[in-house]
Amino acid sequence: MWDIIEKAISKSSSQPFKIRRRTTISGGCVNQTFLLAGDKQRYFIKLNDDNGQAMFDAEYTGLQAILATETISAPQPLCTGIAANHTFLVMRYIDTTNSPHNHVRLGEQLAAMHRKRFDYFGWYQDNTIGSTIQPNPHTSNWIDFWREQRLGFQLTLAAQNGFGGALQTDGERLMARLGRLFDGYTPQPSLLHGDLWSGNYCFDQNGAPTIFDPACYYGDREADIAMTELFGGFHSEFYRAYQNAFPLESGYQTRKMLYNLYHILNHLNLFGAGYLSQAQQMTRQLLAELGS
Repeated sequence: MWDIIEKAISKSSSQPFKIRRRTTISGGCVNQTFLLAGDKQRYFIKLNDDNGQAMFDAEYTGLQAILATETISAPQPLCTGIAANHTFLVMRYIDTTNSPHNHVRLGEQLAAMHRKRFDYFGWYQDNTIGSTIQPNPHTSNWIDFWREQRLGFQLTLAAQNGFGGALQTDGERLMARLGRLFDGYTPQPSLLHGDLWSGNYCFDQNGAPTIFDPACYYGDREADIAMTELFGGFHSEFYRAYQNAFPLESGYQTRKMLYNLYHILNHLNLFGAGYLSQAQQMTRQLLAELGS
């Protein structure tokens, strides 16, 4: 397997590459991850089983899209492929040793990426959020997209996984009233990272922010900011810098819960009943905000 990967890296980089050191890197729950060191080059590689090709191809496309905005750094993807019943994604390794943490720059650069405008909601292809399929059909209306491709999709999965009852009843009521959460606010399609929690950014040795492990699509920028607050939150300097560069609009504090409900439902579907009460509580709180 490693011989095939060496050849793929050599071909994609146009430089001979031989693995001199292979180091396991922890932190992911979906893929195996390694640092591959050659004589001078270093690469980060993800491995999955032979069903992971579409997931890695979509991640490759997402990283390219982030880099194409020329606003914020992301790992440069090198190649994907199949080797000995494994799929792989190779990207440039980012050294974070002794890196200064420039949270202000992270906020400013993410705001610059979100300021880029696109013509529709959705994406070029479906991708994954964790290991869950994330459907991304081209859609002109954001509320329809969120209702059908995010909340509705996750609620259907939850029903299939045995989480019916009150969650489904309240979820249907919420989806029927969704538009009322957007009174006076018209989201515009921005490029989103899509899975922007505190484990998916770092700073290189020069302090430059880097975002990685994307689940990109074009959507409301508030969905990205909402997720930064979900699991521990980002540094306060990040939020001040983002707000100064691109202030959030009125109603965000309520819509934040709507956007994060998607991720809690996904965790329910991935990891089980430990997330059920949180999903139910968030749904009921949103209904309460709507006076339902």
